[in-house]
Amino acid sequence: MADSAPAPPTLRAVDPAPGRPTPRTGWRAERGLLLEVVALVGLVVTQPMLDVLGRSPDFFLFHRATRGEILTLVALIALVPTLPVALLGAVSRLAGRRVRAAVHTGTVGLLLAALAVQVGRQGTPLRGVPLLLAAAVMGAAGAAAHRRWRGPGWALRVAAAGPPAFVALFLLASPASPVVLPGGPVGAAGAAGAGEHPPVVVLVLDELPLVSLLGPDARIDAARYPHFAELAAGSTWYRNATGVSGWTPYALPAMLTGRYPARPVAPHYSQYPDNLFTALGGLYDVRAQESITRLCPPSRCDQPASPTQGLGALVRESGRLLRQVTAPVDSRIAPEESYRELTAAEAGLDAAEPVPADPKFRWDSLDDNQPARFTTFLAGLRPSDRPTLHFLHLLMPHAPWAFLPSGARYAAPQDLPNDGAGWVELARQRHLAQLGYTDRLIGETLRALRAGGLYDKALVVVTADHGVSFDNGFQGRGMAAVRAAAGQVAWVPMFVKEPGQRAGRVDDRNWEHVDLLPTVADHAQVRIPWQVDGSSARQAPRERPDKRFYDRPGEPVSLPGGVPEPPPQPPPHPLVGAAVGERPVGGTARVADLAAFRAVDPDAGELPALVWGTVGASVRDGTLLAVAVNGRIGAVVPVVPPDAGGRRFAALLPDDRLFRAGVNRLDVYRVGPGDELRRLSVS
Repeated sequence: MADSAPAPPTLRAVDPAPGRPTPRTGWRAERGLLLEVVALVGLVVTQPMLDVLGRSPDFFLFHRATRGEILTLVALIALVPTLPVALLGAVSRLAGRRVRAAVHTGTVGLLLAALAVQVGRQGTPLRGVPLLLAAAVMGAAGAAAHRRWRGPGWALRVAAAGPPAFVALFLLASPASPVVLPGGPVGAAGAAGAGEHPPVVVLVLDELPLVSLLGPDARIDAARYPHFAELAAGSTWYRNATGVSGWTPYALPAMLTGRYPARPVAPHYSQYPDNLFTALGGLYDVRAQESITRLCPPSRCDQPASPTQGLGALVRESGRLLRQVTAPVDSRIAPEESYRELTAAEAGLDAAEPVPADPKFRWDSLDDNQPARFTTFLAGLRPSDRPTLHFLHLLMPHAPWAFLPSGARYAAPQDLPNDGAGWVELARQRHLAQLGYTDRLIGETLRALRAGGLYDKALVVVTADHGVSFDNGFQGRGMAAVRAAAGQVAWVPMFVKEPGQRAGRVDDRNWEHVDLLPTVADHAQVRIPWQVDGSSARQAPRERPDKRFYDRPGEPVSLPGGVPEPPPQPPPHPLVGAAVGERPVGGTARVADLAAFRAVDPDAGELPALVWGTVGASVRDGTLLAVAVNGRIGAVVPVVPPDAGGRRFAALLPDDRLFRAGVNRLDVYRVGPGDELRRLSVS
């Protein structure tokens, strides 16, 4: 048998650099590593952020975000967090395969640990350092598994389809989708009936429990809230009035459509085409100022352009939300915490009204400090040849609390709790102080109506969409607060001044806020062309005594009816208002904003009225502290139990007469037996 021919020589690919992959193989591998990073960043950042924002269309409505701004924000959330991680990988590739692999493994471990923090916070009782340690172990184990086996890497590469899917769900299927991609029918116009069509003025306040206005005798506290008392004296006060939900995106549409909440959809005209604005819009000119809704369609409304806050505000608030989402501690992940009315000065608006002749308001800043939306609303309260609907939804006295009753503003740290021993009472005091300023705005509204000749002719409605609980352990507006303190969450002020009405009266019928639209339409002589759940207050009262309340749309909860009693409030400490001289030193305290007392300028309309800080170890928990300005005590507060911020105290000084221009002296005293005072050394 003949020998076979020799085989041709084998050609080998030469590695261009020892230890590095060939260009084709390297770029293919690099693409796979990038997909793994995209998947993990999508799970850690893109999905939770778009989930929170997708369920909060009011976030975009409040900030008056345009479609382009929302799409830009979504693109930033989906792409930007990946870029620095990808850049790190690209740079590490220059150092060789081993360095690149080590950097990628470390990146995977860190991202898995961040994901474990979110999962652990939802599914385990661990918080803080223990949760971080557990997440670090999980991240290290995940990184080791990723390095040892191919399966985890392939799974991550498949999961890289997640971020595009998260974006698609946000744009097409989330409650926020209609804000980005509005559509749907235009609502039906009501039919004009016979008779006069009076001007209609509707002012909806926010987060205002009825009981906050009441004194011990269950009447409006005229000493603290003279303008609410003035309003009640000339209108019908429906004392047994309740909102239908503790959440504005559900409560306000129910008020303006006459229907109970049925679906968790955006408070947008595309989802609620039939509402007060469309019903009256065929006959009435509509001047609407909405805050976190957009129920008035452009085709029906003369809605002044609200001050926009732009993409920068969206990015800033989204960054704050991301910190809450990824934190290893419990936090209330709520975009609405960013809802704050811009003042007229911040929005660059000219003052609509002259400064009131009020001796208690000692500087020309009330108009500057007025909410911009309110300033524009006031300016529009003028007679017109056509029937006009004037509508304002104002986030007052809604948190964040920043106003004293005089209208002066004060600064506050963002990390002060609203619940827990000591903190709930401070939150209630700040709420009541801002309610005092809201009362001033009610007075401005009544004055503007009278000055413009509208007061006698108009139907005037003043109410709030919901309240809020200040019971310790049940603070807020969720179902736990409703079950523990329904009288603070569900019951709201409800005043209706009919055209020509002079004398006030009280009506204790079972009013629910689905009655607002039928009542307004009845007075305006407009027939509503759709079926409503409510009924006009000019008709017979509803027979059932219980209330319907919705924490979730479509899931009514029955509450017993009846006007709530105001909860008992602790009397002011006898030391408040007392003058105090020199006292012996007995401990130390640190005050966070002490520098503000060295240069107080009342003419700027801002005062250091919230004092907060920490105390030394010698001052025990629960010890009462008296806070004095210029030798007069303005508040007595307890030292709260230690938390992440230390052994803290905080005091609100609502009486602006404590302050003077220039240098102000701040003293903090420990209150002992018999109200004996020992001064703490303040730094």
